[in-house]
Amino acid sequence: MTPDLWSYPASIQQESGQGLDIAGYAVEATDGKIGSVDESSNEAGQSFIVVDTGPWIFGKKVMLPASVVTQIDMRERKVFVGRTKQEIKNAPEFDSAAYREAGYRERVADYYGRFQSPGGMGM
Repeated sequence: MTPDLWSYPASIQQESGQGLDIAGYAVEATDGKIGSVDESSNEAGQSFIVVDTGPWIFGKKVMLPASVVTQIDMRERKVFVGRTKQEIKNAPEFDSAAYREAGYRERVADYYGRFQSPGGMGM
């Protein structure tokens, strides 16, 4: 598993600190709103957000590695991610029973790792 996928970019860590609580924030893909943060984790090398997509993908949730987060606007309560709606929709289906387990996280990492460029997440 690639640890860099599971870490927030350094600029976000510096701006928000380790006590980041973004549950309830709106989530914006590169091409529009995709839902809101249902849950987030700030564990070193294992950080992620779970997005409730509401009616956009028929009420499903998706898990995004922290590295896809490009910006957090604390004032506007928005999280911006460097993926399109379609890329997020095509991600592995969220598994509420296994999302903290290594096997599921590896499947998610394999998917999002495809977008990674030599210099970072390829955004």
